[in-house]
Amino acid sequence: MRPFLKELFAGQQYDEKNFFLIAGPCVIENEELLTQVAEKVSSECTRLGIPYIFKSSYRKANRTSAASFTGLGDELGLSLLKKTGERFHLPTTTDIHAHDEAAPAAVYADVLQIPAFLCRQTDLLVAAAQTGKVINVKKGQFLSGPAMRFAVEKIRNAGNDKIILTERGTTFGYQDLVVDFRNIPWMKSHGVPVVMDVTHSLQQPNQSSGVTGGNPQLIGTIAKAALAAGADGLFIETHPNPAAALSDGANMLQLDLLPSLLEELVRLRQAL
Repeated sequence: MRPFLKELFAGQQYDEKNFFLIAGPCVIENEELLTQVAEKVSSECTRLGIPYIFKSSYRKANRTSAASFTGLGDELGLSLLKKTGERFHLPTTTDIHAHDEAAPAAVYADVLQIPAFLCRQTDLLVAAAQTGKVINVKKGQFLSGPAMRFAVEKIRNAGNDKIILTERGTTFGYQDLVVDFRNIPWMKSHGVPVVMDVTHSLQQPNQSSGVTGGNPQLIGTIAKAALAAGADGLFIETHPNPAAALSDGANMLQLDLLPSLLEELVRLRQAL
């Protein structure tokens, strides 16, 4: 495990040979949701020796419809994220969308996540790098793994080597994504840990209803294949009732299904 990841997970008990997990509800809906998910997932990760980063977005800037929920407000959302991390002794992550969001978000979050559509935005990558936080860049749906070396170079040239790259599928037509598992070893060749964003890679975007669809029944398949391909970590958005979620409900994993999936994935990792 990379030194910066060991530092990030310093307060947790885990198996160094395990994959790490980034998980939580897509967006911060309320404090009760964050508490419920963080308590359940952290308990399971402790039991299984999985290093864990709690994830939830304080603001959703990329929504299909203008009527979609975007957040509770920046200050409230970020403060709830930080409170959840402190309560359960977890590192936290959230998306940022513009260069002037980097420094304020860094006060509250341990890992700054760059959304896939913004992975080429130089000013955003540089501003994130300059916070000194761990930076997780999602590979654009329009890019190959080898092309992500330029994002890595921008962050390193800004003085930050704490970089994670995340695969989240490739645009296939107008309303679907596919996963090219070659991108996992390709991105690892840049000298960084690589995560598989299992749930977002199963989205079906650009639906005429204005709400993104998904294929959550394939979450286990994608997660297992990613570990077999060499992924260092998995990203899984989860919610106690995805049908009622305010964002990405169509592709999130139901919370009570997570423990059995994690057990399977740990056994697979051990076999590998």
